[in-house]
Amino acid sequence: MALELTAGTLCAQNQAYFDKCLEKLGFVPNVLVCYAHDDAKLSAFAAFYNDLMLAPSGLSKLEREMIAVAVSSVNRCYYCLSAHGAAVRQLSGDPVLGELMAMNYRAAELSPRHRAMLDFAVKLTEAPHLIGDADRAGLRTVGFGERDVWDVAAVAAFFNMSNRMASAVDMRPNPQYHRQAR
Repeated sequence: MALELTAGTLCAQNQAYFDKCLEKLGFVPNVLVCYAHDDAKLSAFAAFYNDLMLAPSGLSKLEREMIAVAVSSVNRCYYCLSAHGAAVRQLSGDPVLGELMAMNYRAAELSPRHRAMLDFAVKLTEAPHLIGDADRAGLRTVGFGERDVWDVAAVAAFFNMSNRMASAVDMRPNPQYHRQAR
């Protein structure tokens, strides 16, 4: 990270989260390390991320990761493209899909549901002021319910914020992401 922030003291819950990352992944994602300078901000970030990406939803984990990668591609976020591109490769079992999502999701063979979902997320990224009833209707047409539309928007919005923070502080991905699911 480009900022020289000293790691703070982690509360027991955040320390347990870091320990769980080490146990399951073999490393602590650098995004968490970057937020560790402020325990309260780390807690808020992790809680919001975990709710959006892991909690029950009409969106699959793969769909949420696909949104993360499509948004991060528009924003050219090196950290998120690496980390969430690895997740798309892993969850889909398709390394080519992970690469296409990072480079240009429009070149991928996607279902109408996934195409509409990603088109909405990218429009929300590029021109949020242009989102209207027709965009939400397009999601409903391919089977998304009201809560699902909310979740597509929430994941896209979160990654727009996260991409901007990663760019602002020159957050770099853990090298392990580059080797995963290839």
